[in-house]
Amino acid sequence: MFEGSYVAIVTPFKDNKVDFECLKKLIEFHIKNGINGIVPCGTTGESVTLSYQEHEQVIDFVVKTVAGRIKVIAGTGSNSTTETIEMTAYAKKSGADGVLLVSPYYNKPTQKGLYLHFKKVADEIDIPIMLYNIQSRTAVNIEPETVAKLHSDCKNIVAIKEASGSLEQMTKIQILCPKIDMLSGDDALTLPLMAIGGKGVVSVVANIIPKEVTEMVSAGLKGDLKKAKEIHFKIFDLTKALFLETNPIPIKTAMSLLGLCSDELRLPMCSMENKNKEKLVKVMNDFGLKIK
Repeated sequence: MFEGSYVAIVTPFKDNKVDFECLKKLIEFHIKNGINGIVPCGTTGESVTLSYQEHEQVIDFVVKTVAGRIKVIAGTGSNSTTETIEMTAYAKKSGADGVLLVSPYYNKPTQKGLYLHFKKVADEIDIPIMLYNIQSRTAVNIEPETVAKLHSDCKNIVAIKEASGSLEQMTKIQILCPKIDMLSGDDALTLPLMAIGGKGVVSVVANIIPKEVTEMVSAGLKGDLKKAKEIHFKIFDLTKALFLETNPIPIKTAMSLLGLCSDELRLPMCSMENKNKEKLVKVMNDFGLKIK
């Protein structure tokens, strides 16, 4: 159901308010460059600093602006099951094609708790669900056996964004539930994941090079490993540079340098350190991006 290149789109701000004019331009930029789908209100979209009203407004705006041209997977995960259900219900009402549910952060639930959390949401809201496993942000790993049980027991849990960084874990998931759509949550591992059956990526670097990411994923899905490898190697240094500091600090900095949006972030996210910004600029120049 979900394969290809999806951009984990930033939420542009202007004077601490969501800049919807800029967001519209970004959406059109991605559609023009062939991206397969947009994921608003995720980690890269600074979802945890958006108010509930802003969260709903951004989802509404993205769905309406996209207007069915590509898929929209709305980030609706929370560390509260009740809030997750409410936001997921809103995404369904808005017309999103699916939702991205990060595992509850800070609470540190057990595997049983994770299973019950996701199953409750899946049972309550009939919408395609992509699990989001990122232990570095949430403190808890969704174990492969838990993923497999959820995929088996819940018909609408159809995909997972895997950001564990472990190809061993990804392989185990692929063995236990080969029909789940597994997408990379780490740009540097997109091609290796696709080599073991992954279906694509929810990408950070696609915010600035959507065409290249889409071409790499498309080549991988078609079995054109030579072309996919060429692009993977080409974008690798740029991908790594976007994680010199906590995401989305570097990607917003890069987008500002390219004139795509401002580098405004919401606290506790803050501007990039000058020494790291210099490293980022060098990599961008080496890649051939035109800094304004």
